[in-house]
Amino acid sequence: MLKALDFGWRRFPNYVILTSRKFWPSTCDMISRLILIVFVLMFIVIHGARAADGQQGGGAPRVALVIGNASYPNADPPLVQPVGNAHAFADELRHDGFDVDVKTNLNKEGMQQAFARLYERIKPGAVALIFYSGFGIQSNRQSYMIPVDAQIYKEDDVRHDGIGVDRVLQEMKDRGAGVKIIIMDASRRNRYETNFRVASLGLALPANPPIGTLVLYSAGPGSLVRDSAEEKSLFVSELLSEMRAPGVSADEVFSRTRMGVLRASRGEQNPFNTSSLNEDFDFVPNASVNKPANAEQPKTQGDLTDWEQAAIKESREHVAPAGPGPDVSTGPPPPPVTPAPKFGPQGKDLDDIKNLDTYLGNHPDDAAAFYRRGQLYAKTGDFATSVKDFDEALRLHPQYAEAFNNRCWARAMLGDSLAALKDCDEALELRPDYADALDSRGFVELKIGEPKNAIADYNAALRLKRQASSFYGRGLARKLRGDPTGSRRDIAAAKAIDPSVTAEFERGGLR
Repeated sequence: MLKALDFGWRRFPNYVILTSRKFWPSTCDMISRLILIVFVLMFIVIHGARAADGQQGGGAPRVALVIGNASYPNADPPLVQPVGNAHAFADELRHDGFDVDVKTNLNKEGMQQAFARLYERIKPGAVALIFYSGFGIQSNRQSYMIPVDAQIYKEDDVRHDGIGVDRVLQEMKDRGAGVKIIIMDASRRNRYETNFRVASLGLALPANPPIGTLVLYSAGPGSLVRDSAEEKSLFVSELLSEMRAPGVSADEVFSRTRMGVLRASRGEQNPFNTSSLNEDFDFVPNASVNKPANAEQPKTQGDLTDWEQAAIKESREHVAPAGPGPDVSTGPPPPPVTPAPKFGPQGKDLDDIKNLDTYLGNHPDDAAAFYRRGQLYAKTGDFATSVKDFDEALRLHPQYAEAFNNRCWARAMLGDSLAALKDCDEALELRPDYADALDSRGFVELKIGEPKNAIADYNAALRLKRQASSFYGRGLARKLRGDPTGSRRDIAAAKAIDPSVTAEFERGGLR
């Protein structure tokens, strides 16, 4: 208080003069002087309180809309998880300081009203989150949340009855939300789509998500998830578990959730997460970034099984937690794992490519479908065709960081190193902490004879994510730089994580 008073008198020296005896010689003016003093004191107290509020600000306001839709008349079997998912997730958000509006089994009017209330609660700079569990449908490369009374007989009905994810994100941006989070537990097979589509393609990525957006889907683009009889889905259970960890960024929470689901489902379910956040955000507010010494650490890639390794290689889109990671040259290597399947045509991959061929014939503007087919072509070793698909994905979605990274890798495998380097730079311009893009750029730099730069990129990648390719690449770079001891240590660590990593580099002309 003394500081506030002192500040006030310095701020208003004229009032000091006005309240001096020389200026007010008459006692009849005492009342006026007292009123003036009270006014000044009130101003100072209010100003000091506001300053204190500004210094102690508990962060941006947090608002959330949570929806669980299960009572669809044509659901076979009936859905059981969305309502339990919604209530469990709403409870966690309240614990994390969110003002939560939770709704279940909403019809179209109810969903429109719920979103309107959310928009009214969003203030400039706020954190705005939407969690939706129920049926979701992709149409014209956009994803829609479906109310329980939807009347969908043809694809145009989806856009009429559904709530579009892209439109919701734009509204959140227009209302001034600083952080915009969308969580979709909606990659379920549904009866609606059988009216207008032979096979479901799951959900689509947001076409052009605004800066400050964080998205998590229960399954990747083009994939579906089977429901179980459990009260909560595996996806939500893993997400809730990760959200409760203090000092963990939201980006890291989503990445850990993806790996947890991948592991628990034995590779059958592979969630998708993407981020354009430009500020730090933690679900647990005011948590120290230093975790307790006995805190459980997430499993590293060295703990994964062969199918997990294959899934990670196939997607190359996972962004691991930011922050300092273990030095790969210290500590015992992780236990060896079964070699991941080698690249080459696989029956399922070829079938998936054929299905995407049919789908893209009818939906030539779906960037996510081109991206997915490009991944599959790269996995089968057809890098030239994969580059063409990544070209199309980037034409349709110019800020598609994952497509830039995958095209970088494919071009590097084709020997087009300068174009590959440019792609990696583009990916890192869009997402500076993109571990896989740093890893890919290190690979390209090795190919063009710049081992010093490669080591710098591999170091940065390993601080973000522990993976065999970064270890192995750094080992090769250290060998070129005249560090045989460091080289052997890195290569041994890489092979302990993934014994097939040598073949992957040899395919790219590096030994």
